[in-house]
Amino acid sequence: MITPRKSADRGRTKIEWLDSRHSFSFGDYYDEKQMGFRALRVINEDRVRAAAGFPTHGHRDMEIITYILEGALEHKDSLGTGSVIRPGEAQRMSAGSGITHSEFNHSKTEPVHFLQIWITPSTRGIAAGYEQKTIDESKSHGGFAPVGAPEGSDRSVTIHQDATLSVAKLEGGQTVAANLKKGRHGWVQVARGAVTVNGTALAEGDGAAISDEEKLTIVANVPAEVLFFDLA
Repeated sequence: MITPRKSADRGRTKIEWLDSRHSFSFGDYYDEKQMGFRALRVINEDRVRAAAGFPTHGHRDMEIITYILEGALEHKDSLGTGSVIRPGEAQRMSAGSGITHSEFNHSKTEPVHFLQIWITPSTRGIAAGYEQKTIDESKSHGGFAPVGAPEGSDRSVTIHQDATLSVAKLEGGQTVAANLKKGRHGWVQVARGAVTVNGTALAEGDGAAISDEEKLTIVANVPAEVLFFDLA
């Protein structure tokens, strides 16, 4: 079963420096039918204007993954970490027992466009942590490259949950397959372009919850960038 979550139906926060689309309930946007999917709690598509961003604020007991589409995002946190995240990289911050951080557009002239993803951890109160990895572009072009997994790797961040995240960058007409073991669930998020997933059409910004489908065939109708979550 594939249940689309259309881009136009997402919640929205639009203020002077931020335009954010919420696949699930977040902030002032609340829909009791859209509280997440399995351990996946938040997918926000954010656009932040030049030289602006989120001032220092706190989180607890959440795995927060940042995936950059365009531009660069500067991160600082209470662990003493300071970094800039760019396309082709992924950042994971484990809020765990508590962390504060800020996120600002690194550019003084260009906007930054990114996805922020929250996954509920399997254990509460773990030590807060941070890591940033470069995604294997040789695997993502025409196939799925790992972005995050419970065990992590030198090219993917560690997620403290039974969940994996992969990305594929496809040319128009290209096909990529994904498998789900029996009892597993999936979520597809179209970051760019348009695809069909087992015949279900998804456009840019659309997502889809997937259950009781052991094999997925994803066809790019135009050049596309697709994130795929494999969830317990």
